[in-house]
Amino acid sequence: MKALRRILLGLLIAGILFYAGVVAMVMIRCGSIPQAENYDAIIVLGAQVKPDGTPNLQLQWRLDAAIEAWQRRRCVLVVCGAQGDDEPAPEGEVMYGYLVDHGIPAEDVLKDTSSFNTRENLRNAAALLAEREGLEIRRVAIVTSDYHVARALSLARDEGFADAQGIPSPTLGGWYRVKNLTREGVAWIKYWAEKLTGFQISNSNFKVKSITRTN
Repeated sequence: MKALRRILLGLLIAGILFYAGVVAMVMIRCGSIPQAENYDAIIVLGAQVKPDGTPNLQLQWRLDAAIEAWQRRRCVLVVCGAQGDDEPAPEGEVMYGYLVDHGIPAEDVLKDTSSFNTRENLRNAAALLAEREGLEIRRVAIVTSDYHVARALSLARDEGFADAQGIPSPTLGGWYRVKNLTREGVAWIKYWAEKLTGFQISNSNFKVKSITRTN
């Protein structure tokens, strides 16, 4: 029993150290992603919508970063996000309204309102871009919070965006930032597990489903 306890304790300590290393990696990568320069489309990943139907601050910052990117290089924008249980409207719909209200022509904005996670965001964005007549996409810029950019780019390459670039937006500091960094560490471990096993684990209902491996 003593030997078993030592083994279990060793595994626990190793797990904690591994997780701490992953969170440290997330922190380092926050400031190391080059700013996108040449892109043919901008994909904005969703975040929380407030009860009054407006973007929360984190989502607003993503949208403001997307507006600045569009002003530097006019192109089509794709906004992504379904409606959560505690949201009054789909994130994609609210994001679309915010961009149009801030001067982006409606014809420049495509909206996905059915995706619940980053991988689905990117898959649906790819489908919308493919359906846009006369549009040739070579490079996309992905707008999301700074702590999320690195994983979003890895997922984008898995989904066929070989030359994806990142546009980070700010994140609130203090406890809010700690919470997001630690959660992102868990998300990276989940991502690696999916890559290794070839299965995707749904966050919402813990169902496991097969995914296509992309080399």
